[in-house]
Amino acid sequence: MPRSRRAVAAATLFAVLGTGSWSAFGTPLITGQPPGTAAWLADGAGPPDPAGAAPAEVAAYFAALGPAAAGRLAERHPRVAGNLDGAPPELRYAANARAWMAHFGEPPEPGRQLLAFDPRGRGTFAEVYGDLAAAERIAVIVPGTGNDLERHATPDAMARGLLRRMAQDDPSAAPAVIAWVGYTTPGEIGADAAAGRLAEAGAPRLARFLAGLAAVTDAAPPAVFCHSYGAVVCGLAAARLAPEDAGDLVFFAAPGTRASSAEALGTTARVWAARAPEDWVGRVPDMQVLGLGHGPDPTGPAYGARVVTARTVDGHAGYLEPGTDALRNFSAIALGDHTAVTCSPGSQECHDARRR
Repeated sequence: MPRSRRAVAAATLFAVLGTGSWSAFGTPLITGQPPGTAAWLADGAGPPDPAGAAPAEVAAYFAALGPAAAGRLAERHPRVAGNLDGAPPELRYAANARAWMAHFGEPPEPGRQLLAFDPRGRGTFAEVYGDLAAAERIAVIVPGTGNDLERHATPDAMARGLLRRMAQDDPSAAPAVIAWVGYTTPGEIGADAAAGRLAEAGAPRLARFLAGLAAVTDAAPPAVFCHSYGAVVCGLAAARLAPEDAGDLVFFAAPGTRASSAEALGTTARVWAARAPEDWVGRVPDMQVLGLGHGPDPTGPAYGARVVTARTVDGHAGYLEPGTDALRNFSAIALGDHTAVTCSPGSQECHDARRR
């Protein structure tokens, strides 16, 4: 791209991002293992190294250890056990409830199932809606900018809305939905939301989480719904995912995926996309300039995703609200009923998928 066009594109990108309140680069990243890891590794039960053991190895360790000994181990080291991908979900729920109590001085609200909880920085977590142990179909929601331990109304509403619709469409699937806020999101629209730094840190965490899910559930590979900046995280994680880790990747309200096409993602998962006509993200330039921007729109014809409709969606965050065509389409994808989706008229990939 000529220098003058790069300058214009960069100026346009900054102008679009300026529609929200600006934040400079530098949202602090929380890296490394949870506090207490050294004590965990020194425990006489010989637990696996959180930094080195694959989730499948973690699952095998706990299967051999047995529930009673595993419960005692988690009681001694709740902050590690609660965030250990591959550990049994019920064990993680109990450990994270204990860690929550230690941090906040009160238990989490009754019924909350926290599959991950780390209060460092702005906080990260993963919450399960539904019965993960009984689920035949699982969906994972990866949200974008402005979500953390205190601000999570959007992924909460999305998860609840999708779970209700999935249960309505196919009660026999006993669905479960997970809101995964397991990475440091951009705090607000601004420079961090335009750059890849936080997504690059979040992508391996997402990949490990999904591998851990595959190690402890018997459900079909999950559908992963990637909203806004979460699409960038999913795009960078895609090549790390084994076939059992994700059956579908759904990019919606996406500013890009940091990949030039669905094929360039390097994933075995089916790739879907949706964007509402009035979503402001449509004004973000489809390019990367000087490290800013996330590349082509995944709903564009050249990208190669299966594009479904989102015509009745209001704004940037309303895709999973009751009554929208996007919610109906996303439920069908999560349930594996691809013939029930409504394709965008120009998406040959989607129309081909419906006929299979």
